[in-house]
Amino acid sequence: MFVPEVFRRNVFDDFFDFPTMPAARQTSDHLMKTDVKETENGYELAVDLPGIKKEDVKARLEDGYLTITATTSQNNDEKDKNGRYIRRERFSGSYSRSFYVGEGVKEEDITAKFDNGVLTLDVPKVQPKPQEEKNRYIAIQ
Repeated sequence: MFVPEVFRRNVFDDFFDFPTMPAARQTSDHLMKTDVKETENGYELAVDLPGIKKEDVKARLEDGYLTITATTSQNNDEKDKNGRYIRRERFSGSYSRSFYVGEGVKEEDITAKFDNGVLTLDVPKVQPKPQEEKNRYIAIQ
């Protein structure tokens, strides 16, 4: 069931968004937004991964599910002129999304490209195999 974002958010989320807080929570809310577009031959997925490096993104196909995983880490060290820490905040995490693409799709059928923080995947449509009609007679003796 789809629920509007306003109902999923915690009342205190905005209260704790101070300008000095890291952008970790804000990033997690906006990470991995995906646009799915149907084309003539398949589907095009555009996954937003802002601030993620290409080497930190992995796509895996298993049992008909395409799973995209991204990991990130941030380190915001600020020191004064004497080298003492004024602020030191760290964040690391991983994000994952799965899409059912069908068990007939193979890894070599999917093309992927990562450019400017957007992962684009082209997934072909799988044509269902026609079912063979079998006569299921019971032998009468």
